[in-house]
Amino acid sequence: MATTSTSSVRPLFDAIQSKLTAALAPVALDIIDNSHLHASHAAMRGSTAKETHFEIRVVSNEFAGKSLVQRHQVIYKLLDEELKEKGLHALQIKAQTEAEANK
Repeated sequence: MATTSTSSVRPLFDAIQSKLTAALAPVALDIIDNSHLHASHAAMRGSTAKETHFEIRVVSNEFAGKSLVQRHQVIYKLLDEELKEKGLHALQIKAQTEAEANK
């Protein structure tokens, strides 16, 4: 009997997308996996993680009144498990409100 697997081939990508969408209700969310650009770096030698480096561009009005540092802290807190336990090594973040994105 054949079994169907529901596990993703992009578990970190999917987790990032799910968590940011649920918490920030983004107007726009772009997630780019740049892991392949860093695979040969010394810090990645011996790592079995396939998804390690992401660029995130998120537009959300949840960022209104927050400094750049506070916006990044929100994202890092949301992705704490991925950073500490799931192999996520680096994030490049651009976090804006809708008004900032439309300038």
